[in-house]
Amino acid sequence: MRTTESEQACVSMNYLMISAISGFLAVSMGAFGAHALKTLLTPEYVAVYQTAAHYHLTHSIVLALVAVLMTRYQTLKILKAAACSFLVGIILFSGSLYTLAVTGVKPVGAITPIGGVALLIGWGCLAAAGLRISKSSVDVGGEK
Repeated sequence: MRTTESEQACVSMNYLMISAISGFLAVSMGAFGAHALKTLLTPEYVAVYQTAAHYHLTHSIVLALVAVLMTRYQTLKILKAAACSFLVGIILFSGSLYTLAVTGVKPVGAITPIGGVALLIGWGCLAAAGLRISKSSVDVGGEK
C-alpha cells in the first residue's frame, strides 16, 4: 500500500510535533533534576539523571531535523525508520535512566542498552538517508 504525499506530510508533521513535545519534556526534566532533585539524589544518581536529560534533548533536536527532512524527501522510507528509532531510543534510554536515578531500582538499567541500540540504529538510518540523498543529487556527469 502506497502512502500519498499528504499522508507522508502528515506523518512528518506528527514527528515534528512529537519532537517539540519531547524537547519540552527534556528541558522540563533537566530543570527539575537541576533544581528539585539535586539535593535528594546521590551524586551518582544526579549524573545518571543528567545523562538522561542530555541524551533526551539531543535526540529530540535530531528527531525534529529528521521530521523536516521527511517533508523534503518524502520517498525515503529510511527517514521514517530513523525517526521511529530515535523516538524509541529516547523513551527506552532516557526513560530508563530517569527511572533508575529517581527510584534507585537497578534492574531498570538493563533497559538502557536497548534504548542505546535504538539510538544507534536511528543514526545509522540517518547516515543511510544522507548517502541516498547525496547519490540522488549527483547527475550523470558526476557533478552536483
